[in-house]
Amino acid sequence: MDIRSKLTALCESFNAHDLDSIMEFFADDCVLEMPRGSEPWGSRFEGKRKVRDGLATRFAGLPDVHYGDAEHFVDTMANTGISKWTLTGTTGEGKKIEVRGCDFYTFRAGEVIRKDSYWKIVEGPPSA
Repeated sequence: MDIRSKLTALCESFNAHDLDSIMEFFADDCVLEMPRGSEPWGSRFEGKRKVRDGLATRFAGLPDVHYGDAEHFVDTMANTGISKWTLTGTTGEGKKIEVRGCDFYTFRAGEVIRKDSYWKIVEGPPSA
């Protein structure tokens, strides 16, 4: 299994906002942990249908979301990969977002079984 190629293709599918393509990478028993939520782990979605619904909220909340400057790191011994990126987008209220973040992926038999997302927390104006 070429995890790096899968991470690259996943990033391309996210940038295309193609939920069908994204979900082809995920196992039926997958788990998604989003960076925001009321729990220490953010929001957790379990199972392919709920993961799809969770990812749909990202596209609804940031309709022009884009993951740029992507870098992918792989640990083949642990069947894991990390994608590091700069997320940009505009909320429905017109607020511009730009934040660095990363996704930790765990694979089994070539499919994503866990995606755990992290964002930097941006506070105040950018530094000079």
